[in-house]
Amino acid sequence: MAKLRRQTRPLTKEESLERWQAAVKKKATHRKRVSLIRMLIFTTVAVFFAFLFLMPIFLTITNSFMSASEISANYGQVFATSDSGGRVFISERVNLKFIPDMVSFSQYETFLLRSPDYLIKFWNSVILVVPIVVFQLAIASLAAYGFTRYQGRIKEMIFFLYIILMLMPYQVTLVPNYLVSEFLNLLDTRWAIWLPGIASPFAVFLLTKYMRKIPTSLMEAGQIDGAGEWQLFWRIALPLCKGAIGSVAILVFIDYWNMVEQPLILISDSLYHPLSVFLSKINEAEIGLAFAVATIYMIPPILVFLYGEDYLVEGITYQGGIKG
Repeated sequence: MAKLRRQTRPLTKEESLERWQAAVKKKATHRKRVSLIRMLIFTTVAVFFAFLFLMPIFLTITNSFMSASEISANYGQVFATSDSGGRVFISERVNLKFIPDMVSFSQYETFLLRSPDYLIKFWNSVILVVPIVVFQLAIASLAAYGFTRYQGRIKEMIFFLYIILMLMPYQVTLVPNYLVSEFLNLLDTRWAIWLPGIASPFAVFLLTKYMRKIPTSLMEAGQIDGAGEWQLFWRIALPLCKGAIGSVAILVFIDYWNMVEQPLILISDSLYHPLSVFLSKINEAEIGLAFAVATIYMIPPILVFLYGEDYLVEGITYQGGIKG
């Protein structure tokens, strides 16, 4: 009985506190282990998918330094054609090679020095895309300001039509664009690419959504100080939408930098085609050159993204309002 009493005696305050602290410490340790295991699992999954997404880019860059014979030996059967013009059935596995046997700059030498046609196509891409980005943003910012400042049923109907046009893929409007360009005698000119691109509703929709988040009290304060509509637009609306404009500029640039259908349909002269058209029509004799061209072709979008990354993040988190 005395032994049983010693075992069932009530705990003192110090012993209860020690047991409680031990239980809390054990629970915290368990949570930390679970959190660490979960973080390791998520990190592993993220690294795996990052490797999958970055592998084609890494493969393109490393293969651009291979010789033409080595590239043809590894990938020639992928692009080979039969005598009738059809594709050849690949019975063997393609050899994905990340490290070249011997580093060669012959592909870049051909692209930059020996064959000026590819440099011309590169500058065609620049000439086609840069005016579209600049003038589309200029027109879209003015249109977005008008949609934001002025209310009315007609304005809402026009904005609704903008949304409908934005939802349509370019392939749907390609035939009307071709007919209009033919009517205006713009076929086989850069204007057939510029005008539809400049009038695209995508930037108008996004900038309107951002400008509508600007508090009306700011506009009213500017009007009280004597600012006109142009000053309200230039000194209040545009600075507050700087992040949104940067985001839209990046998206528009990447979209039109990769365009293929527009120049193929609206410009018949291959001399005015951008470099993206060449990359969409790779044949067996140009596999090695295509790796070098693709590597250089990736540089402008990467530079634009790196330069405008802060604007892109600001445009996503800021959204045209007042920072808290």
